[in-house]
Amino acid sequence: MLLFSCLKDDFEILKELISDVEKVTPDIDEKLQTLFGVIKNKIENPINDNNKKIIIFSAFADTVEYLYKHVSKYVKNNFGLESALVTGQKNQTTIPKVVNDLNTVLTFFSPISKHKEMIYPDKDFKIDVLIATDCISEGQNLQDCDYLVNYDIHWNPVRIIQRFGRIDRIGSKNDVIQLVNFWPDITLDEYINLKSRVETRMKATIITSTAATSDNVLDDEEAKELEYRKKQLKKLQSEVVDIEEMNTGINIMDLGLNEFRLDLLNYMKEHEDVEHTPYGMHAVVESTPDMPAGVVFILKNISNDINIDNQNRLHPFYMVYIGEDGIPICTHLQAKKMLDMMRLVCKQNRTPNEKLCKEFNEETSEGKNMGKYSELLEEAISSIINVKDEKDDDSAFSEEESTFNKNTINGLDDFELICFLVVKDGN
Repeated sequence: MLLFSCLKDDFEILKELISDVEKVTPDIDEKLQTLFGVIKNKIENPINDNNKKIIIFSAFADTVEYLYKHVSKYVKNNFGLESALVTGQKNQTTIPKVVNDLNTVLTFFSPISKHKEMIYPDKDFKIDVLIATDCISEGQNLQDCDYLVNYDIHWNPVRIIQRFGRIDRIGSKNDVIQLVNFWPDITLDEYINLKSRVETRMKATIITSTAATSDNVLDDEEAKELEYRKKQLKKLQSEVVDIEEMNTGINIMDLGLNEFRLDLLNYMKEHEDVEHTPYGMHAVVESTPDMPAGVVFILKNISNDINIDNQNRLHPFYMVYIGEDGIPICTHLQAKKMLDMMRLVCKQNRTPNEKLCKEFNEETSEGKNMGKYSELLEEAISSIINVKDEKDDDSAFSEEESTFNKNTINGLDDFELICFLVVKDGN
């Protein structure tokens, strides 16, 4: 009887909540009206020459459908623009003749990056507003667009950057790109702690129902994770942030790195012996305007206990891209950027560049004279140490615990060289 009474009370509360929500029509939905204002300002004042494209993200399919219903009408009636909806279960556009599959919708939204001229050379359909869930937050090149709106904020800041990565990509023709975040009208402390309390209650329920004996519902690792996310969100809220500079690095599954993992898995299917590849192997590729001459070193720290202040989530592996002048092009905290660049110059190359390989072999006397590359390797490792030193200097003047004398890396002897990619001018 007690359970029935509680369910009845819950039912009445839910009915009341539904009644209150139904009173909020689009005309008095302040958040939706604010979004209309953001869209209007962007279209009337493009940040790149006549670029009207906008992506709007929400974590929830219901919200995406709600936005599509009203935003598509707004932009069509006021600006004559076409819109599209993409969720994990549904794709839709305001253009009757467009086939509503994912690739077609995204191709008409981002025709340059998706090579529309090769796929649909006779179709002139154009989509300018894309409203989507996180189903497209990874593995999609949508850099024709220069403006992205997060209509809601995921508690994991990496999701925000992951979304932004759809337009912040190598090959973009835009001079400027813009990210707009709709933050909750509560403080971040309340936002994060609410999630923590809800999850704790859920776990407490599970523990009770399974007669578990542990009292540590939210373990130390999860507590640290929540604190880490809170710091990231606060930084994102107050300033323009390069994710590579955030104080906890990235995870191999974060920021679209999953697409590289899929590349690797596909490669391993064709080359089953790749795991037995000896250390020290290298390849030579031609430089591009986006990837100047230098070397990308892949290193392994021989001490698993040393992960510099948890900066490098690829630990014990480190990637450093050093220029021919010995100056770092990408530090070990910029793995995502490096992988993007390497993917661009390497993925389609099925055979070696014979001309560049011949030049490299002549330069190094068939690998017998590697002095130049040994010096660059030392510079690469020095850059890891220098980034550590800079973090130490910053920590000395912050409220956080100082990193002096912690996780010390001394030099070349702390690393093994796994492999390296030589980037040479093709002149």
